[in-house]
Amino acid sequence: MDRTSPNPTTLESLHALAEHVVAAALYAETGRIGLRVGPGGFSTPPFADDRRTVGVDHVDLVVASAEGTRRAHLSTLGAAAQLAGVAPGAPASVYTPATVCDPDAPLDIDPVSARAVAQWHALGDDALRRWAAVLDPAAPAHSTLWPEHFDVAIEVDGVTYGASPGDDDIAEPYLYVGTPADRRSSDRFWNAPFGAACSWEAISDAPDALRFFQSGHWHLKE
Repeated sequence: MDRTSPNPTTLESLHALAEHVVAAALYAETGRIGLRVGPGGFSTPPFADDRRTVGVDHVDLVVASAEGTRRAHLSTLGAAAQLAGVAPGAPASVYTPATVCDPDAPLDIDPVSARAVAQWHALGDDALRRWAAVLDPAAPAHSTLWPEHFDVAIEVDGVTYGASPGDDDIAEPYLYVGTPADRRSSDRFWNAPFGAACSWEAISDAPDALRFFQSGHWHLKE
């Protein structure tokens, strides 16, 4: 996995695309906002009779359907929204966006940073799927990439397990276990205000990430 830390401008541009274009397209059709990790980035689930999806593949916006695939280099939110067939802007009635919606501002996306974000999301998604199957083999929780946080996560029994590419609190990509303070044991595993975090520098692959999620589960109060 590429260990080049995503630069802040790339991370903000990708986050803005998730909030103001990809989630906006999904919400306009379905009233939902939950995205999924996809090859090279993230996308909507299929949301129309023609199995249409809208997503980001590294530095391109991709609109796919039964009729074929349209792809364009990411330049501005406005251009991306036009290809997606939606007005740019997060569904404000659902969440307060963390990024600014400026349809004409150039998107600054470095290909190396975009690849690092995509790889981290993919690693987290893989580990979360494995962990969900351990927690409930009969009905595992589905991992979701939430546009407002730009992280991929599952929630089981009031505990959130996830992978973030970095945010205002922790700049580097990290894994986390989020749970209320009264659910946590009194030990040093819980190293963040929201629960526990683990930098990507300590994680080599999905099995490593799975072990961190397992540790979070073990450190909950009985």
